[in-house]
Amino acid sequence: MKTYDYAFRFTKEDDGWVITCRDLPEAISQAGANEVRIEVAEGCLQAALESRIRDNEPLPVASKSRRGEVMVSSPAATAAKAALYDAMRDAGISKIELARKLGIDEKEVRRMLDAGHGTKLPRIAEAVEALGRHLHIALA
Repeated sequence: MKTYDYAFRFTKEDDGWVITCRDLPEAISQAGANEVRIEVAEGCLQAALESRIRDNEPLPVASKSRRGEVMVSSPAATAAKAALYDAMRDAGISKIELARKLGIDEKEVRRMLDAGHGTKLPRIAEAVEALGRHLHIALA
């Protein structure tokens, strides 16, 4: 089972924190001394995953955290869209092919993967299941 939780490192600087992720080198940010570091890291993670989906790049399997790192979870909607994206890549199926399987317009599949579109979770789960996979939600 693949999750979209990644290990982040928070490095103290004079005026706040530098936030980095080994698995997603482009996920780098800063948090001020008074900002909530985890919230900044969550936004950074969300942006990195959305960028990779938009640019049709692979989503890495998350490494286990090392000493000094903290696991950060992607927002639920982002994780669901990432799961659909990974399922499509694993199946070698295009947006057009998935649309045919679901009996919908290809634009709707594009919207399911679009970070700016609020696709309902049951619709994403249906698309994932059409690819022979299952979307699981866990409480940690």
